[in-house]
Amino acid sequence: MSQDPASPQSSPPLLARPGGTGPGAVTSLLDGLRGALAGDAVLVPHAPGRDGAEVLAELRGRLHRPVPPGTAVVLQTSGSTTGRGHLVALPAAALAASARATYERLAGPGRWLLAVPAHHVAGLQVLVRSLIAGTSPVVVDTAHGFAPGALAAAAATMDDGAPAYLSLVPTQLVRVLEAGEATVAPLRRFAAILVGGAASGQRTLEQARAAGLRVVTTYGMTETGGGCVYDGAPLPGVRVRLGGEDRIEIAGQVLAAGYLDDAEADAAAFRTDGTERWLRTSDRGRLDTGPDGAPRLTVLGRADDLINTGGVKVAPLAVERLLREHEGVGEVAVVGVPDGEWGQVVTAVVAPAAGRPAPALADLRALVRPRLGGAHAPRALVVVAHLPERGPGKVDRLAAAGLAAAALAGPETAAPGVAVERHTRTPAPTR
Repeated sequence: MSQDPASPQSSPPLLARPGGTGPGAVTSLLDGLRGALAGDAVLVPHAPGRDGAEVLAELRGRLHRPVPPGTAVVLQTSGSTTGRGHLVALPAAALAASARATYERLAGPGRWLLAVPAHHVAGLQVLVRSLIAGTSPVVVDTAHGFAPGALAAAAATMDDGAPAYLSLVPTQLVRVLEAGEATVAPLRRFAAILVGGAASGQRTLEQARAAGLRVVTTYGMTETGGGCVYDGAPLPGVRVRLGGEDRIEIAGQVLAAGYLDDAEADAAAFRTDGTERWLRTSDRGRLDTGPDGAPRLTVLGRADDLINTGGVKVAPLAVERLLREHEGVGEVAVVGVPDGEWGQVVTAVVAPAAGRPAPALADLRALVRPRLGGAHAPRALVVVAHLPERGPGKVDRLAAAGLAAAALAGPETAAPGVAVERHTRTPAPTR
């Protein structure tokens, strides 16, 4: 860990501590977070293996303004489209408001099982919620891979009577279900299993709920202190609306103080409407009315992920939701690959489900075409062992698109072990 003395850029001092899921690192980070929430320091969690002094030096070099008063934590976003994330200032009041709203929506204060890296917002909020509840989190170290059996064993120890909670990414939930009843059974004790960080397949959610798991889908981001919409419904104190281009906009005490590294992005994302600050996200959405009369949000995908193929705009998330219905699809990312005829070719990058053969392109097209139209049906399939990631459970779309482009360019540029299938139009009959 490394501490920066008080300076014009940071008062109280910056405190860098490694995250991850190592028990020792989590204990140290938890201690630093306790002081940060009390106003004694500004915590800067970082990936394990990095030098804290270097992290602070890099942060100081990127600041375009001083760290705002009241900031407890500075986190870096994962940078889905730029490859380099923003530095986000999270006030202590926002983190606490998020934790309390979570407990109000769920079964009240309880004990958490940490199985996602603590230097990302989902893992950090597990620690914040633990401090707010006055409980100690149970930690499962995933540094060498996620082991469903280890998760189940840890869950079996959480029998102190307090509500038990768990936060997972969709890939982890899939692995739990694949592991079978012995792994699933201990997880039935959880009052809620939050699943976020990426879109979950409807088939997976249905399987989990049928198995007796109380899964709750979450939507949020670093800029909102983690998940702020549960099962489509905003948490107490959170307001959601749609702006231009159906962009999702969020308001409430959970909002970050802003970006510290980019004045232009800060001004574009965080805006004041009257007396209320709103975050304009990069996601498109739809608002419907739930059975209780309250709004229900459906996330349609990132606005900058839209694929333009033959003049038709294709939303990758809508296609991915359908492709996940195929039993052979474990993980999937739909990307656009530059093409002289179509502008972009809709391409499915698929990692097959465990124990299943890779799906055929024709079968994937048959899932999509009747419901979304021919333009949305993938014209190419790239099969890989694993999708590239940029954070816990989050697909690196830049890397996936690059991998797909290299594979479609020819065998000499394709990565080892990658298989490609293309859709070819049936020639018109000759007379």
